[in-house]
Amino acid sequence: MTTLEKAKLWLHESFDQETRDAVQLLIDGNSPDLEDSFYRELEFGTGGMRGIMGVGTNRLNKYTLGQATQGLANYMLRQFTGEEIKVAIAYDVRHNSKEFGKLVADVLTANGIKVLLFKDHRPTPELSFTVRDKKCNGGIVLTASHNPPEYNGYKVYWNDGAQIVPPHDEAIINEVYSVKFNEIKFNGNDDLIEWIGEEQDDVYIDACIENSTYQNFGKENLNIVFTSIHGTTYTTVPKALEKAGFKKIDLVKEQMIPSGNFTTVDSPNPEEPAALEMAMDLAKITNADIVIGTDPDGDRLGIAVRNLDGEIQLLNGNQTNTILTYYILNEWRKQERITGKEFIGSTIVTSDIFFDIAQKFGVQCKAGLTGFKWIGKMIREAEGKEKFICGGEESFGFMTGDFVRDKDSCGSIVLACEIAAWCKANGRTMYQYLIEIYQETGMYYEGLVNLVRKGKDGAEEIENMMKNFRENPPKQLAGSPVEEVKDFKEQTNFIVSKGERKVMNDIPKSNVLIYYTQDGTKVCVRPSGTEPKIKFYISVKDSITSEADFRDKLKSLEAKIEEVRKDLQLN
Repeated sequence: MTTLEKAKLWLHESFDQETRDAVQLLIDGNSPDLEDSFYRELEFGTGGMRGIMGVGTNRLNKYTLGQATQGLANYMLRQFTGEEIKVAIAYDVRHNSKEFGKLVADVLTANGIKVLLFKDHRPTPELSFTVRDKKCNGGIVLTASHNPPEYNGYKVYWNDGAQIVPPHDEAIINEVYSVKFNEIKFNGNDDLIEWIGEEQDDVYIDACIENSTYQNFGKENLNIVFTSIHGTTYTTVPKALEKAGFKKIDLVKEQMIPSGNFTTVDSPNPEEPAALEMAMDLAKITNADIVIGTDPDGDRLGIAVRNLDGEIQLLNGNQTNTILTYYILNEWRKQERITGKEFIGSTIVTSDIFFDIAQKFGVQCKAGLTGFKWIGKMIREAEGKEKFICGGEESFGFMTGDFVRDKDSCGSIVLACEIAAWCKANGRTMYQYLIEIYQETGMYYEGLVNLVRKGKDGAEEIENMMKNFRENPPKQLAGSPVEEVKDFKEQTNFIVSKGERKVMNDIPKSNVLIYYTQDGTKVCVRPSGTEPKIKFYISVKDSITSEADFRDKLKSLEAKIEEVRKDLQLN
């Protein structure tokens, strides 16, 4: 079918009048949005289904959400035959999220499925927690994470509280695509909805504190600045910090107001220093030790601490997770809880420092594909055999324990503040603690390059770039020969010096390439599963012996990342 033919199908009377009028307007005006709205169907990526809101098969709207939910309902009714099926639903602060949450609930209840629906905005990790806490068969959250305001999304969780993975994800997608729009049951049954709110927050917050605290040293003296960047964590994080014993908490009040427009920032992404600018300004006034921000759905956290010059500096995700992981494992060792049957979780695009840290403490580090759903899968498969301690990925996500089966800013923030308080009480900063860890493990330094390519043409360009990197891998990077080429789509590891190609089948297929050089430089290349981007993750390393050595090596490693960028023609 041509794009126009697909669009004309949406003029049928099975679509509501408002939708038909909007489609007709695109057709009559020969709008450039027509092509992008209908040229494909939205797909489930690493973060579920995510897209721009509007009419069309490639947009988030009543019908694409209804189709997804009807397909999910059909699948669950077969999977849980004879059971009372329960699904928890949460939504973030984005435009239409509340309405979409009720819409999704209506489709489920129209199919006889009971729904536990949050009364107002709640963070994604609280949804993950609630699925297990309330013994639900699954969960749904309406969110597009830190995407621009015109986006929304839909993530599905299974009964273990983790996002869906094979075989469920593929089976659900098949069900979704087999649903015709006129087969969606929109007439819900409110008698099957149970509304939940603050009482569930308290249970979740207590679990965060229980799983994320080890000592109470110095908490009353730590100066904290926190911002929800207009997102959902205004409901949980301040309360959790107070309950955990922290006394000096300053909030960026302008950004504690929930808003789908994210009015005070260009992007509500705590990975970007600009998103924390107001918090950092407040930190100068309050003399804060630590600045923390979260993304709209409250699973990611950005942490800024005072560097060696006393200036507030945003840590990257690998640095934050290095501090949190090392501290947790050190506490576990002190408590003699490490038996050799424990593991931490990571991803293939995350820093390899976590393998070094795991080895130091006598635990295993398991790495999966990008996305916390794969860490959730690790936890489920290890239950009864191995104990999961913590896990993280470079994109500012971390989880402590397995009470939440997704990245969780609330528990991670409580833990980070405990570490900051402990460091301060011992006359140092978190930044200095990070440098001490690097002296033990080697210093790793990372750079991330995102190339945005929008629309159908952009998707084709990204596909061609991946094809070229696959067929013509670089011979050397920053002067060091490429020794290994891992292709997760072909599931092969090519050892260049030996000319050997080994099979890798311990990780599912994915369109990811990783290059390793002889000196340990690592470059990962992958298209984003949720945004029109191709991503390049660059990691370099060296050894250090002191803070002065750290300063010198930081400059040389930054220069090395620039060399890699030039070699890959990313400048």
